[in-house]
Amino acid sequence: MRERLCSKVGCAREAVSTLTYDYGDQMAAVGPLGEAGDPHAHDLCAIHTDRLSVPQGWVVVRHETLRA
Repeated sequence: MRERLCSKVGCAREAVSTLTYDYGDQMAAVGPLGEAGDPHAHDLCAIHTDRLSVPQGWVVVRHETLRA
């Protein structure tokens, strides 16, 4: 299986999360890697996941995976 890379221009790090937007609700959702090939989703590396910022007034929802 080919590793998935961060969607940020110029970044060659491995993706660890997927970002999606809901423009109507002014919300960004970040969670575990989603299905590959979704044109409305953006894969992010750990650094870009941590640095994520959204427009003023928007909400960020972070979906964490449960770890044993």
